[in-house]
Amino acid sequence: MADRLEGKVAMVVGAGQTAGDTIGNGRAISLLFAREGARVFLIDRRLESAEETRVMIENQGGEAFSFEADITQAEDIKAMVEACVGRFGRIDILVNNVGIGTGDAGPVQLTEEAWDHIFSVNLKGVFLTCKFVLPYMETQEKGAIINISSIAAVCMANILAYKTSKAGVNALTHAIAMKYAKKGIRVNAIMPGLLKTPMAIESISKALNIDKEELIRRRDNAVPLKGGMGDAWDTAYAALFLASDEAKFITSVTLPVDGGQCAKIG
Repeated sequence: MADRLEGKVAMVVGAGQTAGDTIGNGRAISLLFAREGARVFLIDRRLESAEETRVMIENQGGEAFSFEADITQAEDIKAMVEACVGRFGRIDILVNNVGIGTGDAGPVQLTEEAWDHIFSVNLKGVFLTCKFVLPYMETQEKGAIINISSIAAVCMANILAYKTSKAGVNALTHAIAMKYAKKGIRVNAIMPGLLKTPMAIESISKALNIDKEELIRRRDNAVPLKGGMGDAWDTAYAALFLASDEAKFITSVTLPVDGGQCAKIG
């Protein structure tokens, strides 16, 4: 175990994952943070998935606690923040790793219900976690918030609600970063590109009814950087840097982790 986050308490929202052949962003971030010395408070709407992450951390010698919460509900968020502070005494790092696109479509086909649900999870949830965590960080006069956005916010995407909600995450990141900079609280966002994660591969292949290997081939070909898609560890290492004191002079950054896909302009 290294010590880049030694003595820090990290709250990871979305610390479980959907089933699949690979690891998801939330679990990879949680594991890596624990390896680097953080005590990790794991939140997921499916407690059993957060528990799987906790067991993995503890088997590697780390310390973690899992908590069930629906991030669209203010009461759940308030309870999880109080539980984290009650158990660990503080919150140094908040990672908002949430994102759904269920029912997304173009502007004509997209239903109002799907739009509301996607925005509630992807954007309202990030607002609520920040709302309840920021007062503790303000008292500490220090903290780091990392919001997991998506390159869909700035790249062409045929998923209107997901794209727009993630663009909202970028704007929210900028607004909070500027408001709380003098308080010693840094707020940054990561925009993952095409990754080989269970939510991307298993979920999309099922939704599109295409073979997983064919989907992987197509996604690999869309990435400019040699080697094709990245994976959840690429997101995790970016989050580790932004959470660590190595990034003490970095705030309000929106960092693409995408193999150059955002750079495909013109």
